[in-house]
Amino acid sequence: MSTPVQWLKSAERCLDEFGWPAWITAMVIGYVAFWPIGLAITFYMIWSQRMTRSFFSCKRSRTFRKSSGNTAFDAYKTETLKRLEDEQKAFRKFLQRLRDAKDRSEFEQFLAERNASNSTSS
Repeated sequence: MSTPVQWLKSAERCLDEFGWPAWITAMVIGYVAFWPIGLAITFYMIWSQRMTRSFFSCKRSRTFRKSSGNTAFDAYKTETLKRLEDEQKAFRKFLQRLRDAKDRSEFEQFLAERNASNSTSS
């Protein structure tokens, strides 16, 4: 006979296997069924850091890195995932440089407009 604690741990493992969509679904169903259940799930997700990006990306990467049993394919998959992660980091750096350049140009434009308005008002 299972106790409520064992049942909750089993449910947690099951939701973790399906990832964040399962947690969000459980939370929504909890709110619909009886709002304190949804609130409890929300607080648990916050407390256990299941609502953070690192939890979701960690779960996703663990799912993709399971061994298929074929060493050649696993090596190819690992190399491809590493290359994609490197490309993603490079793209994020590129986007950050674009944002910085845009911010810099907007600030310089602001300073130019302010200096122009100060020189005309003097």
